Amino acid sequence: MAHEEEFNPSRSRVRVLARTAGEKAVPVTCLQCDDAGCMAVCPAHAITDDVVTGARLINETRCIKCTMCMQICAFGATFQDERSRKMLKCDLCDGDPLCAKACPSGAIVSGEAATANAAKRLVAARKMKVFSKGGRG
Repeated sequence: MAHEEEFNPSRSRVRVLARTAGEKAVPVTCLQCDDAGCMAVCPAHAITDDVVTGARLINETRCIKCTMCMQICAFGATFQDERSRKMLKCDLCDGDPLCAKACPSGAIVSGEAATANAAKRLVAARKMKVFSKGGRG
């Protein structure tokens, strides 16, 4: 969306996993790991920190498209674009992720991990309250 100048989910830097029909879709995007394996294995040192956003950015000029970053990512968040063959991953849209704004269900959020984890705990607590009122569990 932000980078390809078209709305095309297959070209998005957010991948969506759904194993079988009927299962909930799960968004997969770069977690901008503190100890980023992708940075460590890159032989061209093409992945660097953006000091403003905290994103791990792939320098397209330096990248040799070896796919080492893709292979080491435990989350499957780095991938090779089918058209351009460039290595891609979330770059946080310069600190204002469009995916979070466009996500209709609110499954994608942007912010500090502590804030996101607090929101998850609140949702879980509300679910537990519903179960306890219903006499289950």
